[in-house]
Amino acid sequence: MDQSTSSAITLKINGEKHTLSVDHRTTLLDALRERLDLTGTKKGCDQGQCGACTVMLDGRRAVSCLQLAVAAEGREIVTIEGVADAGRLHPVQEAFLDLDGYQCGYCTPGQICSAVAMIEEHAAGWPSAVTGDVRAEAAPPELTPEEIRERMSGNLCRCGAYVQIVEAVAQAAGVVERAGSPAGTTGGPSAGHAAAHGSKEALA
Repeated sequence: MDQSTSSAITLKINGEKHTLSVDHRTTLLDALRERLDLTGTKKGCDQGQCGACTVMLDGRRAVSCLQLAVAAEGREIVTIEGVADAGRLHPVQEAFLDLDGYQCGYCTPGQICSAVAMIEEHAAGWPSAVTGDVRAEAAPPELTPEEIRERMSGNLCRCGAYVQIVEAVAQAAGVVERAGSPAGTTGGPSAGHAAAHGSKEALA
C-alpha cells in the first residue's frame, strides 16, 4: 500500500483495540465491515441519508459511511456488536424484540445504536426540533411519540415498522431511566427474546 496515501491506525472498538493499515479514503463503515469483519453495521445508501450504518463515537451517533477511519482514531467506537453487556441484551434490544420493532432487520442495528445514544441525549436535556422549551435550565422534555419520531428521523425503515420502533424506544427509555444507565438490564431475557429463538444474533 502506498505510504503516501495510507496510514497505520489503531481503532478502539467495543472496548478492544484493532491496529490496521488503511487508505486515507477508507470510511469507518468499510473498515468495520471489510477489514475487521464487524458486519452488524450495515451499508445502505452509502451517502449518510438512511442511518443503516449508525454507530456511536464517544457516545454520540454517527453515520459511519461519512466518517473516515483515520479520523476515528483515538475515539471510543461502539457498534451493534458492543451494545449488549456481557452477553445480556441492552434494554433497547429487548424492547425491539418484545414489540417487533423490526421486519427484515437490515436497518435494525442502526436503529438500535441510534436509539441508545438518543436516549442518552434526551436524558442530558438536549432539545429536538419539536421541543417546546429549549432553555438550558429547562428539564428534559417528555419523551412523547412526536419527540421520538423527530429524534429518530435520521434512521429509515424501508419495511415501515415505525409504529413499533417508536413504541420500542419509549419502552426502552423507561427501562433505562429506572436502571440508571443506558447499560442497565431488564432482569433477564424477555418472552420476546425467547420466542425469537436466537434473534440476538440477528440484531448484532
